[in-house]
Amino acid sequence: MKKMLKLVVVALVTLAFSAVSFAAPATPATPASPAVEKMEKKEEAKEKKAPAKKASKAKAKAKKADEKKEEKKAEKKAETK
Repeated sequence: MKKMLKLVVVALVTLAFSAVSFAAPATPATPASPAVEKMEKKEEAKEKKAPAKKASKAKAKAKKADEKKEEKKAEKKAETK
């Protein structure tokens, strides 16, 4: 008798959970094309920014090199005096 009662309870619980999963609203399918377009736009923006970053890095390196040269000149002048 207890085994039958357990079996009925398990069956009812199983049916209840399966009914809950059917009652949940399905998520609508979204097209992939808008996402692809957004990614392409982002990549284009990155490509446009990349040369500017490279140029600024080159300018910074050149500036540091100039500063080092000036420091060396100042040191040489200090040594000669």
